[in-house]
Amino acid sequence: MEGSLKFRADQSFKIIQFTDLHIGGEENHLPDQKTFRVISETIQHEKPDLIVVTGDLIWSEGVEQPEQSYRRVLDQISQWGIPFTTVFGNHDAEANVTREQLFAINAEYKHFLGMAGPEDIHGVGNYSLTIQSSNKEKNESVLHFLDSGDYAPKSVGGYAWVHPDQVSWFQAESKKYANGKETIPALAFFHIPLPEYRDVLNIGKVSGNKLEQVCAPVINSGLFTALLESGNVMGTFVGHDHDNDYCGELHGISLCYGRISGYNVYGSLQRGARVIQLYEGQHKFDTWIRLDDGKVIAPYTHEHKIND
Repeated sequence: MEGSLKFRADQSFKIIQFTDLHIGGEENHLPDQKTFRVISETIQHEKPDLIVVTGDLIWSEGVEQPEQSYRRVLDQISQWGIPFTTVFGNHDAEANVTREQLFAINAEYKHFLGMAGPEDIHGVGNYSLTIQSSNKEKNESVLHFLDSGDYAPKSVGGYAWVHPDQVSWFQAESKKYANGKETIPALAFFHIPLPEYRDVLNIGKVSGNKLEQVCAPVINSGLFTALLESGNVMGTFVGHDHDNDYCGELHGISLCYGRISGYNVYGSLQRGARVIQLYEGQHKFDTWIRLDDGKVIAPYTHEHKIND
């Protein structure tokens, strides 16, 4: 939505990334109440300009009315009057509900900025949001969101991959925000990590925790190559692997996990959220993790070099 987001007067823009909330079907379930507390306290501490949830907002399997769980999440986030958006994970529409049905609920919330995206490509929720200049009518940054799906066919196994039609959509979308050689800095958000999240561990500069295997798709559909060739994507932000929270730079792109936010699911890491700060006119971002006890850890800075 053009013009919905804008850099602050001090030329900064702050995003909170929550991920893997896994809200269940019980109204007053204690783990879910603790998750909602993390959401509220992080928002109060950080006062963001945008809130992003990178998938698995809810459990749908075994829940009779997953739409109610989904509304509980959006109620918690929307009460702050801050623009927010989401992408789906593999558990959101695993049973008893479809992505289309969940996405329709988003329209009930006036601060929700996401879009269902093109109907002729895979996924529900492939879209971009621009961030305007603090003092003129000009787009200064762009955020891309992709639906990374759920599960691969049984003949392949493992998790879904971002499909080639989505990669083509991203390539066309990215070109909209390039004026000749001039590009505006971009970030990308989706749920399931790319295979390159494994590669960065071997050849990249990495900081943070890697406490479980990287559950990336078996198939590499080329999204990272498209991100690289765009020249302006500085970083990607995913969830999915609850015990990983690292950031690492691979070929000039930072591949980052969020920090698990939900208590109603496995994971040994202390719950919290990732915070990302952009700067108007700069191909740079800072990021850190704010924990459920209010502590700030794991500062990380990316300064982007434009590809020749």
